[in-house]
Amino acid sequence: MKILPTITTVVFGLALAVAALGQTSAKQDIKDAGHEAKEAAKDAGSSVVKGTKSTGRAIKHGTKRGVNKVASGTEKGADKIREKTQ
Repeated sequence: MKILPTITTVVFGLALAVAALGQTSAKQDIKDAGHEAKEAAKDAGSSVVKGTKSTGRAIKHGTKRGVNKVASGTEKGADKIREKTQ
């Protein structure tokens, strides 16, 4: 009859051990999810930086073209005025 309490104790102990392993596994899963979220945020930030740089370059290029066209137009206008006044 002493075997039954012993078996019950062993089964109960194993159940607690399995539950403890499950808790550490859940804890590790949460940590892993946090690390994955961190890496995803880094990747997203990298993409934003890359997009911002390329947009900035395109704006700079477009502005230079616009300035050069205005300067060219101003020169043409100045030349026409010189021709009329001479």
